[in-house]
Amino acid sequence: MAPKAQKQKSSDGNKKTKQRKTKQTLPDREETEPANMENIGHPEIYPLVLTTQTQEIFNCRIDEDVTDGKPYKLIKKEDILADFKNRAAVSDFYPVKKVIQEYPGDELLVVYDKDFRYGLNFYLIGTEEGKENYLNYPEVPEEHEEYKEYIPEDLYIYRPPISKPWVSLGSEKEIDEESVKESAKQITYMISRKRREFGTPIKFRDQNASSVKDAYIECTAYSDKNFIIKQLEKDVGMQVVPNVKDTSTQTKWTYPQNVAIQYYPREFSEEEKEIFGQSKPLINFLNNASISVEIALQQNEIMNTFIDDWKNLAEEEGTFEDKTDTHLKEYQSFTDLHNLAETMVTSVSWHPTIYGLIAVSVAVRLSFEDRVHFSGKLLLQPSLILFWSFSDPIHPQLMLESPDDIFCFKFCPSDPNIIAGGCINGQIVLWDITAHADRIENIKTGGSSSKKVTLKPMFLLEPDSNKEVMYIRHCAVSSIENGHKKVITDIHWLSDTFEINRMGSVFENRNGICCQLVTCSADCTICFWDIRPQKALTPQPVEKKKEESIEIPYDVPSTFLHLDLSWKPFTKIKLSKGETSLDHCPTRVSLSEDNFLYKTQDKVSAQSKAVKTGEIHPYQSLEGGFGNNLKPIEDFCTKFFVGTEEGEVIYTDWKMERDPDTGRMMAKKPVNLYTVHDGAVHTVQRSPFYKDIILTIGGWNLAIWKEGVTTGPLLQSCCAPKRYTAGHWSLTRPGVFYIGREDGYIDIWDLLEKTHEPSQSQNICITMITCIKPWTFSAKQQFIAIADYYGTLHILEIPWTLSHPSANEVSGTSHYFEREVKYLEYVEQRKKIREQEKKEMDLELEKKKSKIGHCLFFCTLTNAD
Repeated sequence: MAPKAQKQKSSDGNKKTKQRKTKQTLPDREETEPANMENIGHPEIYPLVLTTQTQEIFNCRIDEDVTDGKPYKLIKKEDILADFKNRAAVSDFYPVKKVIQEYPGDELLVVYDKDFRYGLNFYLIGTEEGKENYLNYPEVPEEHEEYKEYIPEDLYIYRPPISKPWVSLGSEKEIDEESVKESAKQITYMISRKRREFGTPIKFRDQNASSVKDAYIECTAYSDKNFIIKQLEKDVGMQVVPNVKDTSTQTKWTYPQNVAIQYYPREFSEEEKEIFGQSKPLINFLNNASISVEIALQQNEIMNTFIDDWKNLAEEEGTFEDKTDTHLKEYQSFTDLHNLAETMVTSVSWHPTIYGLIAVSVAVRLSFEDRVHFSGKLLLQPSLILFWSFSDPIHPQLMLESPDDIFCFKFCPSDPNIIAGGCINGQIVLWDITAHADRIENIKTGGSSSKKVTLKPMFLLEPDSNKEVMYIRHCAVSSIENGHKKVITDIHWLSDTFEINRMGSVFENRNGICCQLVTCSADCTICFWDIRPQKALTPQPVEKKKEESIEIPYDVPSTFLHLDLSWKPFTKIKLSKGETSLDHCPTRVSLSEDNFLYKTQDKVSAQSKAVKTGEIHPYQSLEGGFGNNLKPIEDFCTKFFVGTEEGEVIYTDWKMERDPDTGRMMAKKPVNLYTVHDGAVHTVQRSPFYKDIILTIGGWNLAIWKEGVTTGPLLQSCCAPKRYTAGHWSLTRPGVFYIGREDGYIDIWDLLEKTHEPSQSQNICITMITCIKPWTFSAKQQFIAIADYYGTLHILEIPWTLSHPSANEVSGTSHYFEREVKYLEYVEQRKKIREQEKKEMDLELEKKKSKIGHCLFFCTLTNAD
């Protein structure tokens, strides 16, 4: 401001000199309309530039007369008019001369604009009403006192918005193009009846069913292989234990004898210690024995002298690598080379029954703003789930199309040909790949009928170059209006042993197959879905059903046609934060029935044979959901764990309860809530060995919980050097789990070895790990699939030490969890004891203070006497 003011001052001086010399030749400045702030809603404000000379004339110098505490100055109108006579057009108030002359009051208000809100260093308020509003600003009510700092200083009077005529920019054409219009010609049916048949009486008569041929059909019971559960595999632990026999011996004393025992050692005196320390025999002994002691210590460091070589000879032979090797070895990697878009892997799932087949969902690597910006281009790119086979690392075997990017998906446990996925736009998609089952089954067997084949090394696999990539369309998608409003972060199939109703009550599953799903989303809701057709309240006639029949494309199965674009959840759960109106945002859920096994391969092959021979597919003959004659299941645990976006772990119930105030059904309050993680929780998984042990990972730490223990986690790690992004339990070792980090490393934790830090870390890729999924191929070979942010799927072979548990690892890990539970109970008891001790100490202090007060009172009385 100083250079500008100086420049203005010099120009004013030049103008004054000219005015003295040629006063008659100076033309008047053309009077124009004063510029105000009417375009931003303040027509009474007129910006001004007051130079240093003008500030001294009217005593409105910056930081002296006008400050931050008092940024305004009242100037008399007659002083400004006098300045017009003295300096004429040179006066800084000359641009608003007309406003000043027409001003009705005696004093005008000039305000210092420190932040140049209106473009210049001062502004004039040209109306008496505006001056009064500025000087006598209304007080903020007490209930709005907390918002006082957010009220702008220049807010005087609220002026409602003025309606303006709508100007068309072509948006109505886009809406018209996107609207759904009927293209098919409607079919009209006319049903007629003779007039004389109206109102005719109807007579019923009895008939002996046995006397007429085909009058009734006897439905005899028969054994259906599709619904018979055969236990073909069972985990049994066996251990060879030598025979143990307790014996005791006793030495027979011939005569008793008194014995004295010295219970403290005899020590040398200081003089004796100096003499023996300097003696030559001791020095010679130490010199001779030190060499052999050093050799023995070196041998102990080089090899384990206590190892039982005889026992190691009995271990299983034919391992794929050295038993001492603890590093993951890369076996294969998959990358979609045909898709030019930059994608990342969002979810990974091994096929439950076909060995060597893995499915991955990919999504475009874009932020929310970039997705909105490139939304037109993204509609032209397909959103896919890719099926990769070990026999062909270049070409995907199948590609499942979806309306938008998939962020989670799961194979149906009852039928792996049924797949459910959650989109970024909040819709659920269903696929049925039964028609393509032969194509992917021939990959693993090579056309043979064997149940399981040996996985060959990579250089012996020959890809089938004649096969073309198959694009499979979805057969049903949920309603976008009635489902989730944001990205679906987790999806699970409910077990085929039970089903739930709208109130959350648990009943027996009469269909014997998985028919319900649970999803959670970033819109703060957990939804339960049912794939069965809903029962209509009134039966529809056959003619009407024919009218409503829709032509199905030849490449889309009609398994879930009744759900397409009309599927909606039958119940929703919102996790309330209590007293506030906000809700928790769930990212992962873990139900108590997550660890049930998939159907065996014989049952899946039996279902495929039934489809080939023309029998009805179990998912094509589903009965309507929520029947009345359902058998409730007693003592069923309806509580489950939820991980949230804020890093909280919630233990809540899916059963609904009635609100006593409104009478509406609403979700129960969370049973327990723990704030443990410092970032969004992306893993909530139960242990495959212990149903009540849960692993949660989020932010920079992890935690292990035990269901039923409400005092806190059994184990909570410290902050890691890099943020954790994925995790999974080991399938064969109960104390081992894998965690992926954002720098491409994977941490391997072994609770029996270390509990404060990972046992080892290994670099897998150069970018963030997005998903981890182990898989057991055989008793001798295990793999782990690790997906990264750049869209590459890494298949690594798990070494022997990480895949084969020790003899007592299950019991040892269980004892570790039990010890941690006892430790939490002990800490809780100590807290209660400390609180009780503190209360007692406070009472004693109060008693002492009261005694001292009484003593002082008596002392003062005696002194007064």
